[in-house]
Amino acid sequence: MSISEMDFRPAVRPTPPPRSMRSLRDRRDELTSRVALGNQDSVRRRRKLGKRTARERLELLLDEGSFVEVEMFRRGTTGAHTDGVVAGSGTVDGRRIFVYAQDFTISGGSLGAAHAEKIHKVMDLALATGSPIVSVNDSGGARIQEGVLALHGYGGIFRRQVEASGIVPQIAVVLGPCAGGAAYSPALADFTFMVRDTAQMYLTGPDVVAAVSGERVTHNQLGGADVHGSLSGVASFVHDDEESCLADVRYLLSLLPANNMEPPPAFGVSSGDDLRPALPDLVPVEPNQPYDIRGVVAEVVDDGEFLEVHEGWAGNVVCALARMGGEVVGVVGNQPLVLAGVLDTAASQKAARFVRFCDAFNIPLVTLVDVPGFLPGTDQEYGGAIRHGAKLLYAYCEASVPRVQVILRKAYGGAYIVMDSRSIGCDLSLAWPTNEIAVMGAEAAVNVVHRKELAASADPDALRAALMVEYAEELVHPYYAAERGLVDDVIDPAQTRAAVLRGLAMLRDKRRRTPARKHGNVPL
Repeated sequence: MSISEMDFRPAVRPTPPPRSMRSLRDRRDELTSRVALGNQDSVRRRRKLGKRTARERLELLLDEGSFVEVEMFRRGTTGAHTDGVVAGSGTVDGRRIFVYAQDFTISGGSLGAAHAEKIHKVMDLALATGSPIVSVNDSGGARIQEGVLALHGYGGIFRRQVEASGIVPQIAVVLGPCAGGAAYSPALADFTFMVRDTAQMYLTGPDVVAAVSGERVTHNQLGGADVHGSLSGVASFVHDDEESCLADVRYLLSLLPANNMEPPPAFGVSSGDDLRPALPDLVPVEPNQPYDIRGVVAEVVDDGEFLEVHEGWAGNVVCALARMGGEVVGVVGNQPLVLAGVLDTAASQKAARFVRFCDAFNIPLVTLVDVPGFLPGTDQEYGGAIRHGAKLLYAYCEASVPRVQVILRKAYGGAYIVMDSRSIGCDLSLAWPTNEIAVMGAEAAVNVVHRKELAASADPDALRAALMVEYAEELVHPYYAAERGLVDDVIDPAQTRAAVLRGLAMLRDKRRRTPARKHGNVPL
């Protein structure tokens, strides 16, 4: 019988037989059932709000019957068994993960010493066994009654997250409030999932904001899923309901290795024709015409399927996990539909974090380039565009996984360098015949280089047009970079998938030795 079925048992149960007549198993089962059922009044209130219990959420996440709970009978200052967190291990598609789910029906899921120690235990076990960690967050925050002990418990979680970073994947699922210091746990995770209307994350709540600044905001306006999915970039994925959210957590786990010592799980694919005749028609030849880079990604990857990360934030760059030839790859591509695909502070941060994750977990990188440059303006410069752009530059330079670059159209200036160019360590650079690799576009270049001639000309427009043609023919033609060894091949766009697959196969056994050091200093 599942936990969710047990929850609907009648409130009035038959009188148990005298203690002397019950077996040890009966006694244990009775206690286990009582703990698992929890506070039925609180459970009913949650159901009226459309929310599931912690155990029901784990049933959606894990393979049926796979959950092994630890410290079910643990008590803290709440006096209730579990102390407000269900913790243990289970499988997803047969692969081991460790998990904990906070139980809002017990003291609002607040974190005290016993609650924290249970989380510490599963995190330690995950690291010891090399298994992913999934946290289901639904808590009012630190248990005020326990004072500094609660804060000490959070600190232990954060320290373990940092220790596990880059060793095992960490996924945070926010299905309720996550306030104060608790918000740092999802922020430290590799991926954060949130559900609209029910999940909120913030450091200081609406009441504190109103008291300090006079600003009146709701919980959702301050830290709802859409806020973190589109404005702050804290949420990697946003969903409408818990079912689709937890289903996507399972899908994400299917794309990730258990730890940094293993390759991602691969699945064999039939050896079919990798020609993609639709690709040339997806990308306009005219450099200023927009198109959706997702269409190109769908044509290149297996079955057109990919999982886009941060879909609602920094839309001018697309980051996605997919499979090519059955093996997992990370795809980074400029998005001409948004801001013409330029790089800005948010896009640089988004892509840099994704590149570093892929490198940490042995996921090859495929970079699709169509970038006119960095977004100009005082807002960008004052906001640290140089520093944020350097994050992406650093991430690619540091990456030791196989790296394949495909230049679709524009590749101008410093943005070309940053988008995994040959000069910063790309292993294989491919280009379409429409590629334009240059310091800047022809018109901008002519206006700078020939400004005196244009100013003195009787017909500056005609002269500019002629000079632009001359500039393009001499410096921006498709084979200029290939002739100088900066592009490995100029390919037929329809052959893109086949060329990338050949490149990844060639690079499969790539190894790179790095100099001994404690760590680099990322331009944070």
